[in-house]
Amino acid sequence: MGRATLRRILEVYPELQITALVRPHTPEARLAEFMGRIEVFPLDLADIPGLKEFLKDREFDTILHIGALRGGRKYSKKDYFLSNTASTEQMVEYCLIHHTRLIFCSSVGVYGAIPGELPANLESTLNPDNYYHYTKIEAEKIINRAILKGLQAAIVRPSITYGKGDYGFPYQLVKMVHKYRFPLISKRIWIHLCHIDALVDAFMWILSHEHRSGLTWNVADRDPVQLNALVDFISRQVHNKNFSRWLKVDPLFFRIGESVSRWLKNELFTSRFELISRSWFYDVQEYYRIMEAEGKAPYFTIPGIRITINDYLGK
Repeated sequence: MGRATLRRILEVYPELQITALVRPHTPEARLAEFMGRIEVFPLDLADIPGLKEFLKDREFDTILHIGALRGGRKYSKKDYFLSNTASTEQMVEYCLIHHTRLIFCSSVGVYGAIPGELPANLESTLNPDNYYHYTKIEAEKIINRAILKGLQAAIVRPSITYGKGDYGFPYQLVKMVHKYRFPLISKRIWIHLCHIDALVDAFMWILSHEHRSGLTWNVADRDPVQLNALVDFISRQVHNKNFSRWLKVDPLFFRIGESVSRWLKNELFTSRFELISRSWFYDVQEYYRIMEAEGKAPYFTIPGIRITINDYLGK
């Protein structure tokens, strides 16, 4: 996410002076393409004293806050809170003092893994159904309170992204279909993914246009896609045949799996069961209204998911 955004910024605005925070011990090979073009500063966002020290003598026109601990990782609640919420609070305080613009990458997870309203929209109830989502909701609250004090800010809520070098849910979906291990539920499910370029387009528009403070967008592909259609598309790319015609699983399996995961308090497995057994999609009309006015073509998961299929296949 950060890498793709940085590439685009450097393509469009090569004259900008950019400082990028990266996790300590990030392999040099991952940073090689940017060395000599930007300042790279190793800093763990959970290190709040270190973040304060870093910001103390710096002057930035804009802070693009993409960094976070993503859901389902083996970190403590303290680590999640420091990295996702407390770090945001420090940046907000800096931006208020220095009149710096803040662009914050949140998540559609603020509606919960499975939104209570479909499509989830900007008026939908927020649901801290796991601790990662809670930290994002709290970070948004900090930003919105600061907007009342004069902060110039925008909030972008991407859905689950897919793209080259991203090994999250879409990549694992491709892998499981390829290995004939994906448990496809025997009912119609709609899911709503986000091509990485759709997210980058959102950041680039906000960077280059004046906008009202508090601008908030849900960002995903133009339309949700039926899970069985997506699985069949992936299967045709990797096996040259449909997947759903020969392997479907009764919904009872997923209900049992979800219940057991909740009983074990395993947020990762709970979300995995939910994401492939319930529908989740979002209202992205406002985002695409702006993008289409700029002449940007919309993104569609089919065939867009080929970027992940090719990455998995090493093409």
